[in-house]
Amino acid sequence: MRRVQGQMESRLTEAGRQQATELAPQLRQFAIDRVVCSTSIRARETADILFGAYQLPVQYQDNLREIHLGPWEGNLYDDLAEQDPEQFHNFWNEPDRFSLAGAETFHQLQQRGVDAVKKIVARATEENVAIVSHGALIKSVLCHFEQRPLAKLWDPPRMHNCAHSIMEFDRDGHTRIVRYAGENYHQD
Repeated sequence: MRRVQGQMESRLTEAGRQQATELAPQLRQFAIDRVVCSTSIRARETADILFGAYQLPVQYQDNLREIHLGPWEGNLYDDLAEQDPEQFHNFWNEPDRFSLAGAETFHQLQQRGVDAVKKIVARATEENVAIVSHGALIKSVLCHFEQRPLAKLWDPPRMHNCAHSIMEFDRDGHTRIVRYAGENYHQD
């Protein structure tokens, strides 16, 4: 049974710790200068597993947290599908139309995430920065930079737990997605 998490606090599961442990060696090939991480406990634990041994400076930011799902948080997906079939459908099939009282829309999430990434990039100059965040936020940011409409947010590639994506930003403001959810990226 899957439970909606959103911004609810939780620790990594054993599977989550294992996923981060398996990803860590893959990230060693990158010269990371700084880490910016969501303030959520599970993201902080992930960042520590990935980069703790390197003694890198870590900055924690609330604006990198997962989508806020308000009254849905802590509920079972199956229950929500019965209780609110329209918004449950929108969440998974038409995310651009998702609207739930007390929750963040995907438009709001995307704006928050894009603003956060742009501020991080503006401060980075010549640094390579690792951002540790959450699936929906990362996916919405990638959608923005690849100019994919939010209606297609959940289209492949799938953003699995501990997937890593790589973006390059040049001084002229151009952005290139190099890896998307652990796979080489080729924009159509």
